[in-house]
Amino acid sequence: MTATDFSAPADVLVLQHLFEDGPGFLGEWLDAQGIPWHLRCAEAGEDYPTSVRGYRGLAVLGGAWSANDERPTLRQAEALIIEADALGIPVIGHCLGGQLMARAFGGRVEPLPQPEVGWWPIARTDSGAAREWLGDAEQPTVYQWHQDSFTELPPGAELLASSATCAHQAFALRQHLAMQFHIEITPAKIQDWMEEPGHAYPVNVLLHRGSVQDPAAMHAATRRHLTGSEAMADRIYRAWRSRWPG
Repeated sequence: MTATDFSAPADVLVLQHLFEDGPGFLGEWLDAQGIPWHLRCAEAGEDYPTSVRGYRGLAVLGGAWSANDERPTLRQAEALIIEADALGIPVIGHCLGGQLMARAFGGRVEPLPQPEVGWWPIARTDSGAAREWLGDAEQPTVYQWHQDSFTELPPGAELLASSATCAHQAFALRQHLAMQFHIEITPAKIQDWMEEPGHAYPVNVLLHRGSVQDPAAMHAATRRHLTGSEAMADRIYRAWRSRWPG
């Protein structure tokens, strides 16, 4: 089956907000594992399901919108996150998806003093949950593209990682994982984003050289860090899968 074939049941529901922020490595990983999955894209006019009942995992992707925007599909995504929590279905959030998880569970999302774009190291905490989700590397390098972040964690959430620019890079809550970074990144996604990076990007390259990479530095860093990112993604997605209900 394909990700958009809704005639057959699937284990995973993936919510996509914008065309340019697709499932990337997550889709490749699900296919490689032989896991059936459904994809719904808001920008394509595809309605999100009214319920996640029947799925075993929910993944929420990123996008250029703010989690605080008054868009019906963002509120629908939050409602599905809350329902998944009630049903014991693990949710994994990527960038905007992680921010929506923070909001849904009672946290706060706000703009940071400066954006974070490109390949940057994060500092993993030394907790058991952080090692289980993110692996043994204390300072893995991951791909970022964001201005907002979950500046206040939801009640009961455990911080798993931080960075110099962003104090909250990932948190775990019950069976769920929210990430500020793009562990689903692929070279194709980076190429698409760099072809239309938005008006703010070239300005931010000049204003925030300590947290925003220029195109040459970003492409060089991709060659250095992609393999490690994909290995970390495999670790994260396996930890997510291990929490799916039977």
